[in-house]
Amino acid sequence: MDFEHALITLGFFAFCGGLIDAAVGGGGLVQVPALIHALPGHSLATVFGTNKLAVLAGNLSSIFTYVKRIRIAWKLMLPTMTSAFIFAFLGAFSVSLIPRRLMEYVVFIVLIAMAIYTFFKKDLGRFSSDIRCGRKEILLGVFFGGLIGFYDGVFGPGSGSLLLFIFVKYFGFDFLNASASAKLVNLGTFSAALMFFIPSGNILWAVGGVVGLCNLAGSLTGTFLALRYGSSFIRIFFLILLLFLIARMAVSIFF
Repeated sequence: MDFEHALITLGFFAFCGGLIDAAVGGGGLVQVPALIHALPGHSLATVFGTNKLAVLAGNLSSIFTYVKRIRIAWKLMLPTMTSAFIFAFLGAFSVSLIPRRLMEYVVFIVLIAMAIYTFFKKDLGRFSSDIRCGRKEILLGVFFGGLIGFYDGVFGPGSGSLLLFIFVKYFGFDFLNASASAKLVNLGTFSAALMFFIPSGNILWAVGGVVGLCNLAGSLTGTFLALRYGSSFIRIFFLILLLFLIARMAVSIFF
């Protein structure tokens, strides 16, 4: 396959990744493997750096649309975003030190647990409970923000889905509000990772620009669907995505 055809294929997967990411997170598990396949010979740091650049525009467009329609719990989100930003930079700095296979096993197990829990909790995330922003909730936000931020800096794919589940399970968000809040945290993690990847030269600007435009188009589509059909749609889409991600990671790990 020549580079032009590879770029067209990559654009298609970037559109799908943007759509999935805007609605339920996890688009990186579609887009990153496509980048790895399309960029043979490049380091993982370059693949991850180019991916972070590509998803930034889609993430910003989702945030802009969500913030106009969704009430954001800023008292909780700001410390969570700050923690995610700091630990994402540390994660990106550590990208060559932590075994990738170990991260894949951990995420694989977590995805299975998330899928089982969400399937049996029929009302999980359908409605928003009263969102408290006391000291306990803020400390939990800082903890989870740092945890997911570090993971996003080291590896990344699936971080949006993990955040969505955390906001629903531990903070009582509905799926729609959780999806919007996850985008805000991811903005911090993407920006922090780019602060490492850009100075270190791990960005393919031309590829990232093309992939970014396709990701943006997918993101606009995914945000429209999420706002149009609400939390029930996102819950179903989330479960379908988890099953897909589990199957895909199983093939990657065991075969």
